[in-house]
Amino acid sequence: MTTTPFTAGPAPTRAEPRSGTRPGPVTRAVRAVAIGACLPYLALKVAWLSGSRVGIPDGSLLLERPGLAAAANAATVLMDTAVIVLALLLTQRWGTRVPAWLLVPPLWAATGLLLPIVVGYPVQTLAAAAGGPALGEGASGEFLDGWVFTVVYSGFIVQALALAALAFRYARGRWGHVWRGTVWDLSPAVTGRAPRAAVVVASLLLLPAAALHLAWACGVGTDLAADLHAAPPPGFHALEALRGLYALAAATGVVALVFRRGPRLPVRLPLAVGWAGSAAVGCWGGWLFLASLVPGAAPADEPPLLQVLAYADEMITGTVLAGCLAVFLRRRAG
Repeated sequence: MTTTPFTAGPAPTRAEPRSGTRPGPVTRAVRAVAIGACLPYLALKVAWLSGSRVGIPDGSLLLERPGLAAAANAATVLMDTAVIVLALLLTQRWGTRVPAWLLVPPLWAATGLLLPIVVGYPVQTLAAAAGGPALGEGASGEFLDGWVFTVVYSGFIVQALALAALAFRYARGRWGHVWRGTVWDLSPAVTGRAPRAAVVVASLLLLPAAALHLAWACGVGTDLAADLHAAPPPGFHALEALRGLYALAAATGVVALVFRRGPRLPVRLPLAVGWAGSAAVGCWGGWLFLASLVPGAAPADEPPLLQVLAYADEMITGTVLAGCLAVFLRRRAG
């Protein structure tokens, strides 16, 4: 009796680790762009840590809580420095010897923190150009000078694109065999009962947060922070709709792989969708959850409990879905 590809499937063939070869001129140029795009942001942060007020207008909330602002600046300096480390790691021979468990989480986190900016900043810019409030302005006044957002977010977008190109080159050389073939070719051995159960539970738990974001996108102000309801930032409703789409992408991509849905799909498609969606949901949700825990100057300045719970929900479920992807990748790699 023959065995169909659906029940067994061919084992992926390992590719030669081209990421371990000496980088060519194009790769070196992209690496230089990734590192160079970090420098304006790092320069601003170091200046603020040194006491400079460049780009910070009078009356900004950053001036009201200098200790908290300094801690946040120091943390974000480390985060952007990590981008430089990743750019070097992905293009050096020693980078191929870094264990996957040490490399993949920072790449996933970088995806989750940068992707919403790559997509969202153009949306906000268009909304501001169409007559909405300028970036950095809210119900409590101006937060930062407008040029700061232009410099910082433009740098983030360049970082994201350059780092994505380097990461794809690296992953194709080291793990390209993992995403070969179609979903039909996947063996049941790459999943299991525990990952399938985890995917179902996480996807169901993600629904309330996704529904809440879509409600805010439609203009419903229930359980929304007072400043967001009174003076939403430019493109706020479009950004909330996008966050609902990130949740849909996370669940759809991981479900397709774990339950082998869409048999004709190339494995790389649901893998990329699940990776990007779970990263955007888990990391951006975690970032907003941590920000929501910072006490406000007054009780009215703190976000409603349901909003905080939505961020926590995204952080947890996005991480669980990413964990299911990790199990799939580890078993697929053999």
